[in-house]
Amino acid sequence: MSSGAKYRGIRRRKWGKWVSEIRVPGSSERLWLGTYTSPEAAAIAHDIAYYCLRPESSSLHKLNFPSMLPPNVQPGMSPTSVQNVASDAAMAIDAQFLTTPTPADQQHRQTVDNYRQNQDLNISVEDYQY
Repeated sequence: MSSGAKYRGIRRRKWGKWVSEIRVPGSSERLWLGTYTSPEAAAIAHDIAYYCLRPESSSLHKLNFPSMLPPNVQPGMSPTSVQNVASDAAMAIDAQFLTTPTPADQQHRQTVDNYRQNQDLNISVEDYQY
């Protein structure tokens, strides 16, 4: 997970989760886009919602990740559809972050592997008999 780069349309909760929401054009309503583990996931949710809800002013330079818009998004979708598509895409991003080992995980795994290779484990049944 990144250290909290500044992305548009997201904020961090006190307990470390990232959230995203957006105003629905022409109303005072806010559309809740979800709570995520990574800031990138929250930013993707915001990008999708922004692109779909603001087709007339939507320019790619205002998006956090313009090249990562899923093919099933289109301007003019209903707020509920936007919410669902944004949430699905963001959860997929979070899943990638949760399953991708961090450098610390990789280093720990390498240390354990090295330890196992250098240890001669001579354990016999007699070691466990009373």
